[in-house]
Amino acid sequence: MSDFELTGRNEVRRYAKRGKYDRDTIYPILDEALICHVGFAIDGQPYVIPTIHARMGDELLIHGLKGGRMLEHINAGNPVCVTVTLLDGLVMARTVFNHSMNYRSAVLFCRGATIEDPAHKLAAMERLTEHIARGRWAEARQPNAKEIKVTTVIALEIESASAKIRQGPPGDDEEDLALPVWAGVIPLPVVPQAPERDPKQTEDVPMPDYIAHYRR
Repeated sequence: MSDFELTGRNEVRRYAKRGKYDRDTIYPILDEALICHVGFAIDGQPYVIPTIHARMGDELLIHGLKGGRMLEHINAGNPVCVTVTLLDGLVMARTVFNHSMNYRSAVLFCRGATIEDPAHKLAAMERLTEHIARGRWAEARQPNAKEIKVTTVIALEIESASAKIRQGPPGDDEEDLALPVWAGVIPLPVVPQAPERDPKQTEDVPMPDYIAHYRR
């Protein structure tokens, strides 16, 4: 995959060495995250909306709400900024100043519009479903014509993007290494717990492998 062009819009300025601009780095972060945040401004008032998302090539799919200000803003051709963050650990340094977090984040600059074509919308709904749990689309009842009609899906073209990644141990200064303070990393992996069956499910339906062994 190619790199996104480095511009004043997507350039990582703070800790610039942590910045990445290639799709091979950015897209896996986007694909692993379950929630994104969509930022936009209307009449000088900023808004940030959390929503589910999925990627389809260089297109970002997000679930919208008919009549919502975000949808109106996007359909008017205005830009949005989308962010995702994966928190991997707490970095405990010897000094308060050098405490940090290990993370993988991505910032995307996009424009788009509501998907109106029923076939395109159905494909987008499949991608959103599979992003949450791969294998679910083929097993669950798929949307009927009424459900497709009342569902709003927005397709955003990813015009520019960057990732920022911090990994590894604390970065204490040399003169602080001898301080009698525990230092290291507290890993914070996302670990799915045992699935809980819907109490309204009366039939003995077997649990599929993709549920029993769910992982991101």
